[in-house]
Amino acid sequence: FPPAGNHYTGMQLDFIGSVVEAAAAYDYDVLLSPSGMDSDRSFQRLLGERRVDGAILMEIRLEDDRADHLAALGFPSVAIGRTAHPEDGWYVGLDHTALAAACVHHLADLGHRRVAFVNRPEQLLRTGYESAHRGLDGFTKAAAERGLTVRTYCCGDDAAAGQACVERILHDDPATTALVTLNEAALGGLYRGLAHAGRHVPRDFSITGVVANRWAETVTPQLTAADVPAAEMGRLAVDLLVERLDHSDAPPRQHLLIPPISLRASTGPAGPPRADTTA
Repeated sequence: FPPAGNHYTGMQLDFIGSVVEAAAAYDYDVLLSPSGMDSDRSFQRLLGERRVDGAILMEIRLEDDRADHLAALGFPSVAIGRTAHPEDGWYVGLDHTALAAACVHHLADLGHRRVAFVNRPEQLLRTGYESAHRGLDGFTKAAAERGLTVRTYCCGDDAAAGQACVERILHDDPATTALVTLNEAALGGLYRGLAHAGRHVPRDFSITGVVANRWAETVTPQLTAADVPAAEMGRLAVDLLVERLDHSDAPPRQHLLIPPISLRASTGPAGPPRADTTA
């Protein structure tokens, strides 16, 4: 589980905790490796010295050398996330394409016509981070389908970056009335930036996204979101890996989850254009 930046985000820690708890139920211990690619010494030690019976891979990239390497070795592994060619692998995935699109349709149904997308950090997009790419794809296609005017932004995984991102959004297009985000670590900053700009949520501005429910419920007003089921995904990944260990000849199995949007208090009907904006 390589941290995406200088630290693990709250959602990442939720996944780690869920895997540890589920593995303990099978009487397995979990060794956490920060490896991001198959050439990492930590990754090679775990494989070469057979320190582990199987592997669960997190922070999946569309082209992921770790997954390719493990498949070539025939080493039992399960991914939480999907590569660009998932059909032959074992994985538990979240359909970020469908979820980002559902967020767009929710906002469009409320009358929002100018919407921003707040993605994960730019370096993750450059390295092929799966959820960032699939979420962007779902947002872009749904926005085109609904005829919305949109802008997309990469944002660092912290509150300060979230606040700066809102400032850029409102500078680039002051008529923006809503945003969709995949970045739960920046969520507090997004709210703070809107407050500093005098935008009341949801009267003046709506926010939605793909975020774990316990983080969606820590902001005020609580976030309307497609809740990431981290505990369920961690448990399913462990279940699949134990199945692989017990039945080495079993065909690949996958779980692709599409949780519904939980309607909370951060989205509302688009109001009339503000006096300081243009249509």
